[in-house]
Amino acid sequence: MKTNLEITQNIVGKDINVLAKEIGIKKEEIFAFGDEMAKIDLSLLKRLENEKDGKLILVTAITPTPAGEGKTTMSIGLSDGMKRLGKNVIVALREPSLGPVLGMKGGATGGGLAQIIPREKINLHFTGDLHAISTAHNFLSAAIDNHLYYGNELNIDEKRVVWPRTLDMNDRNIRHIKTNLRDDTFIITAASEIMAILALASSLENLRERLNNILIAYNKNGEEIYASSLKVTDSLVILLKEALKPNLVQTLEQTPVFVHGGPFANIAHGCNSLLATKMALKLGDYVITEAGFGADLGAEKFLDIKTRYLGKHPDGVVIVATLRALKYHGFEEDGKTSLEALKAGLVNIERHAANMKKFGIPYIIAMNHFYNDPEEEVKFFLEWAKKEGHPVSFVDSFLEGSKGALDLAEKVVKLVEEENNFKRTYQLTDDLYAKVEKIAVNVYGANGVKYSKEAREKLDLLNKTYHDLPIVIAKTHLSFSNRAKLRGSVYEFDLVISDARVSRGAGFVVVLTKGIITMPGLPKVPNAEKMFITADGVIKGRL
Repeated sequence: MKTNLEITQNIVGKDINVLAKEIGIKKEEIFAFGDEMAKIDLSLLKRLENEKDGKLILVTAITPTPAGEGKTTMSIGLSDGMKRLGKNVIVALREPSLGPVLGMKGGATGGGLAQIIPREKINLHFTGDLHAISTAHNFLSAAIDNHLYYGNELNIDEKRVVWPRTLDMNDRNIRHIKTNLRDDTFIITAASEIMAILALASSLENLRERLNNILIAYNKNGEEIYASSLKVTDSLVILLKEALKPNLVQTLEQTPVFVHGGPFANIAHGCNSLLATKMALKLGDYVITEAGFGADLGAEKFLDIKTRYLGKHPDGVVIVATLRALKYHGFEEDGKTSLEALKAGLVNIERHAANMKKFGIPYIIAMNHFYNDPEEEVKFFLEWAKKEGHPVSFVDSFLEGSKGALDLAEKVVKLVEEENNFKRTYQLTDDLYAKVEKIAVNVYGANGVKYSKEAREKLDLLNKTYHDLPIVIAKTHLSFSNRAKLRGSVYEFDLVISDARVSRGAGFVVVLTKGIITMPGLPKVPNAEKMFITADGVIKGRL
C-alpha cells in the first residue's frame, strides 16, 4: 500500500479560493497561500454574528496506546462521510507541532484515504503560526531579561521569574539552563501560555488583553508582575496578528477544514482555536472538532474550559478506539488475537463512556477497523456493546475514504438530535482544591488527591486570588492516573500533584501531576530518520 504521503501527493485538491467561496467566505475575507492554503480574516465573524450555529460534534478517544487510535483520521473520515450524505460539514482541527512530527508520532493530518492536504506543508511550517507564537513568547522572555539588565526598575526577583523560554522541538537538554543573569527553563511551544491564549482569544483586542494579563514574575516583596508592566504588549500583538487568523485547507475529498491552534492536551488545554471553531459553526450545518489524547484529558478540558468561552457545548461525542488498543489495555502488547485481553481492556472504554454520560452528552463508539481485525473479536465487541447499551460503528475510512464512514455518518446525524443534558464537572464558584478533586475522582476515578508541600503552598496562594478560574490538570496521557504504566482503569490510586501555577492570560490554573514534563525529548530512533527528500525536492517517507 502507498504511504500516507504518497497518497496525498497524487491528489490535486480544489483551488482554496473556490472552496472558500463555496462555503460562504467572501473574496476580501481570504488571504491565500498559493492555491492550497488560506488565512481567513476575523471580519467574517462580525458579518455572520447573527447566523445560527451548526451542530457541534466532538471527537475524542480512549486512553492512547503506542500504535495510536486514529482520532484525526476518524474526524476526517466522518466529515467526508457526512459530506457524501449531502450534509454541509466543516472540520476544525489543531495544528501539528514539529516536536512530535520529528520525534515519535510523525504527522498529524490523518491517514490512508482520510487525510487533509497539503500534508507536508501542514505538518511542517504551514502558515507560520507556531513560529509566530514561539517568537512572541521568546521576545517576552528577552524583554524580561533586558529589564533586569538595565537596572530592574520593577524590582523583579530574579529567582521568581515564572515565564520560561520556548521551542517547537523535542529537546530534553534545554529543559533547565543557566543564562548570564539567572536560571531558566524551556518548554515546547504547544505548552506555551501564548499558544493557549491564541487558542482562546475571541478577537484581536481580547488577544491584547490576555497578553497584558500574563504573570511573568514576582517582585522582591512577593507581588505579582504582569507583561503589561514591560510595555511591549503591542509588539506581541503585532507578531501574532496574522497567526490569530484561522487557516483553511481541505480533505482529500474536498471537505473544508480549519486547522488552527495546537495546545497539547496533556500539558495544556488541548483544543483548536476558539475563532476557528466559531467560524466553522457559522459556515457549516455540522462541525466536527477533536480534543487531544483521551477523553479524560482533551474532552474534559474542552467541556470544562473551552465551552465556557465558546458559549456552546457539543451536540454529540464520538469516542474512537481500536480492537488492538483495547487489547493493549488488557495487557496484550503485540496485537495478537486474544478475546481474554480484549475483554480485560474493555474497562478503559467503559470509563470513558461513563464519563460522557456524566457530562450528559449523547455519544457513539467509533471503532477504527483494520482489514486484519479477527472476526471473532469484532463479533465479541459488537455483542458487548449491544448488551451494555453503547451505540457503536466500525469505520473503514482509512482504506475506503467517505464510503467507509457512511454508517458512522448516518448514526451521528441522528445522534446530534438526541436529548442533551450537558453539565460540567465543576462550577467556577468551587475553590481550586474542589475543582481538582472533582476531576480526579469523577473523571479519572482516583480515590483522592495528594499534594507535595510545594504544590500545596502554591495552590493555597493561588486560591486567594484565582479561585474562580477553571483548572487544567497536566498529567500523562497514557493512564487515568499520573503513572504512565497503569493501563486499563481497574486499579486503586491517588492523583499526586507536584506543582501549580496560574496561566493568568489564558485564564486558567495549571496543576502539574508528579512526573509530567513540559519539554519532551526525542526517542532513540526519531521519526526524522524515516523521512527523506529527493534531488528534485520531493519529500518521501514517514511525514
